[in-house]
Amino acid sequence: MSRKFIYNTILAGVMIWGLAACTKDLDRTPITEATTASVYTNFSNYKSILAKLYAGLATTGQTGPTGTPDISGIDEGTSNYIRAYFQMQELPTDEVVMGWNDGTIQNFHRMNWTADDNFITAMFARLFYQISQCNEFIRQTSDAKLSSNGISGNDAETARTFRAEARFLRALSYYHAMDMFGNVPFSTDTNEVSYYYPNQITRAQLFTYIESELKALESLLPDAGANEYGRADKACVWLLLSRLYLNAQVYTGTDRYTDAITYSTKVINSGYALASSYANMFKADNNVTSKSEFLLASNFDGTRTQTYGGTTYLVCASIGGTMKPADHGVSSAWAGLRTTSALVKLFPDETGGKDNRAMFYTSGQNLEINDLTVFTDGYAVTKWSNKTSADGAGSSTTFVDTDFPLLRLPEAYLNYAEAVLRGGTGGNAGDALTFVNKVRERAYGNTSGNITSGQLTLQFILDERGREFYWEGYRRTDLIRYGYFTGSSYVWPWKGGVAAGVAVGDYRTLYPIPATELVANPNLKQNTGY
Repeated sequence: MSRKFIYNTILAGVMIWGLAACTKDLDRTPITEATTASVYTNFSNYKSILAKLYAGLATTGQTGPTGTPDISGIDEGTSNYIRAYFQMQELPTDEVVMGWNDGTIQNFHRMNWTADDNFITAMFARLFYQISQCNEFIRQTSDAKLSSNGISGNDAETARTFRAEARFLRALSYYHAMDMFGNVPFSTDTNEVSYYYPNQITRAQLFTYIESELKALESLLPDAGANEYGRADKACVWLLLSRLYLNAQVYTGTDRYTDAITYSTKVINSGYALASSYANMFKADNNVTSKSEFLLASNFDGTRTQTYGGTTYLVCASIGGTMKPADHGVSSAWAGLRTTSALVKLFPDETGGKDNRAMFYTSGQNLEINDLTVFTDGYAVTKWSNKTSADGAGSSTTFVDTDFPLLRLPEAYLNYAEAVLRGGTGGNAGDALTFVNKVRERAYGNTSGNITSGQLTLQFILDERGREFYWEGYRRTDLIRYGYFTGSSYVWPWKGGVAAGVAVGDYRTLYPIPATELVANPNLKQNTGY
């Protein structure tokens, strides 16, 4: 999908309340049913509406970085899907610390958040805003609606593909909701658009729903690699199923490692290939250099998707101290995000080679953190950049061009290897080793980083996932699956608000349902511990 397709559109007719009782104080903006109906009578509008659904992962409103937000009650940039997701998935882990004192942001790494946390409320609101948008598109593109609107022939077939993509985006957001919140309000396109109280679904029930949706989409989405860049295809379904099954023990109490192997294998054999350069995957032209590896990305453009969230946040908030913004393709340093020594220590030089994934800025930075709010405490991370692969500039120095990969090929390799080690059938240890070494050969530029079968352990896989996917939104989920997120078996600097790290209660493997949601919807019950 070209950036022009996704973002060079203005759509006024999709602000529909699908979960109208949710988030009383973070208001959505409804429109009239008549307006919606008129939009869907003209097939030429359909791709623009679909574009809005994909853009829901990247943009925050209708008029650029600020002005007409989708969600009110919080700073518009903070309400961005990718920014909120990154903070929820990374800030409570060993990979990221924040220097700011904005609101309750420090509570993430200290792991003492509450149900009144505005950042958590914003993530919850963004998830269900996105789901409601998808629901409305799916509702308006049913076969009956297409027929009543006079959409037929090839246009109807194209609309059905669009509908399948919307179902995938809805499944992705429901997956994120299940992973972070567990038991959540549930609504689909079969619910009428109205003000009502959606029922709460259990985590296990939502797992089953997501699984059934994804399996249905296997036959409905374009073949792997056949869709436009940035749009979902069958391989996206397979990789999300692989992730779902790898974490099934956490979500349902029953392991599904054999299924994780099955769907990882489908991705591995789908035709996607590793990009040649790790560093280039996080630069301004990664839509060109890395599209062979990206199954799905949230697309950003410094002129068309201006936001203070997304990769603009990841680049600018990572710059401070003696760092020069121009070296990273931007004009400002927000002096916020750094890492802990635990991540740095995942990159020991044990083989005589160099792991090129280790991208740290150390000049003037302390390895250890004495004060979370001091930017120079903790190494800075230079992984995200608005420079191009040729060291040129992005289209803007205020907003970033770099796309955010949501699904990329190495996850299938590492999911396969972990599922084999956990006892799944249908795979073998030899292939697992080969797949892990493929990832490492790219990292080292040669075979000097390759490991032997005796080194391939579950702990090694977790560490390798840290090296490969740090600062991409994986870490919280990985640490929970390994049983390391809350207890004392693994602590990192400032875990639990203590410099040396300390265990926290196991209930923190789930975030709380926001207090405002409990007030707005009497059908919701709070997660245990909050």
